Amino acid sequence: MSHHSRRDFLTHSARIGGALALAQMGGLAPFAAETPPAMAIAKWAGDPIADADSTALASMAVKLTEQALEAVGGMGRFVKKGDVVWIKPNMAWDRPPELAGNTNPDVVATLVKLCLNAGAKTVKVGDNPCVAAQKAYATSGIEAAAKNAGAEIIYLDENRFRKMALNGEYLSEWEVYPEIVETDLVINCPIAKHHGITQATLCMKNYMGVVGGRRNAWHQALPACLTDITRFMKPQLCVLDAVRILTGNGPQSSQLEDVARKDTVAVSADILALESFGVELLGDRPEARDIVAKAAAAGLGNPDYKALNPRELAVT
Repeated sequence: MSHHSRRDFLTHSARIGGALALAQMGGLAPFAAETPPAMAIAKWAGDPIADADSTALASMAVKLTEQALEAVGGMGRFVKKGDVVWIKPNMAWDRPPELAGNTNPDVVATLVKLCLNAGAKTVKVGDNPCVAAQKAYATSGIEAAAKNAGAEIIYLDENRFRKMALNGEYLSEWEVYPEIVETDLVINCPIAKHHGITQATLCMKNYMGVVGGRRNAWHQALPACLTDITRFMKPQLCVLDAVRILTGNGPQSSQLEDVARKDTVAVSADILALESFGVELLGDRPEARDIVAKAAAAGLGNPDYKALNPRELAVT
């Protein structure tokens, strides 16, 4: 991060509050009783929506995202006037939204609008895909949706990645995209998905999209690598898209049978709480996942998301 961003981190953190992860990482004071909850889970409770009703599904995703953010105090707790914000979706695969290979485009577009309404100067959206960016950006629907919402779409230039000191337990340094870490706020916005190697790809693994180099080498020690990059990124806001989730053959299934509708969006500044919630959505126990255990041991958050007393919203 730039000097400016690192200096502002504690300012942002204090303003955000409500995040046990940040309290543990930065030694922040206990939160006041009137502080909004550290986590919100918005679930659709309205009339069932058919998979083919794209208009109603889009409206639902917007409502879920808006109300989840509002429940934790609104985007204004995270974004101040003049901020440059980077929204980091999972935009890694040449898959349309109905196959749940990438973050829901309506969730991303809603975040863009909320940031701009909160006073952000610029909202950038970009990822380092696993396939050609032109295909992933377009097929995912995220490029068009985010651009229409007012975002600047960034295609990451492989020549601009530069080695940065991660000072991690496993990774002392790695190639990171400077334009991302130099922004005032990075919003981590993954989709909940099955993964053939790690069983789940959620908030922490989504940070693999901010780095370059031989990322496949991370799978040799993935819990340690993800813990190192997460600590470096200093999560301030994570939004987990579970409108659709991918339950099998991840991270890029081509079968609708692998997709399940959860009609849910969850928000927290505690990345590990959302990670654990996502693991449960995928039908597993958080304590059984090495990534969760490693991050918890490093003090990156609270793996017991229920201990945060998340506000659960029935959205109609």
